[in-house]
Amino acid sequence: MSSETDLIKLYSSRILALAADIPHLERLENPDATAKKRAPLCGSTVTVDLKIHEGRITAFGQDVKACALGQAAASVVAHNILGRSLEEVETARDALKAMLTANQPAPKAPLEDLEVLIPAREFKNRHASILLCLEATLEAFKAALQ
Repeated sequence: MSSETDLIKLYSSRILALAADIPHLERLENPDATAKKRAPLCGSTVTVDLKIHEGRITAFGQDVKACALGQAAASVVAHNILGRSLEEVETARDALKAMLTANQPAPKAPLEDLEVLIPAREFKNRHASILLCLEATLEAFKAALQ
């Protein structure tokens, strides 16, 4: 069991600041695709709307109902997602998952700020919430291309 000190470290002021500053919280009108993902352990959800042009995200909207960790991840993603390709989103999702589960480094630029979530490695029950935004973005992107 984790100590109270570990939990305090986990919810750092930087994570809380990111969670309080999530851009693109408005849903898009007439998106090319929408995806909703839910973390079964905690019930957190993220719904993402995308518009895609020439293989890149041109508009992004989201509805985030998640813990501070999921909100912080959604904030970093939303600050950096415009202009990204499917491959970039997939690479970022894979890197974030590896960072959490296999002690790998944080995703590379432009999503390097996800490194703030490294302390969550020890809290496996939080991993799904942290991955929600990128998972939903990836699912919506693939749906838009079909």
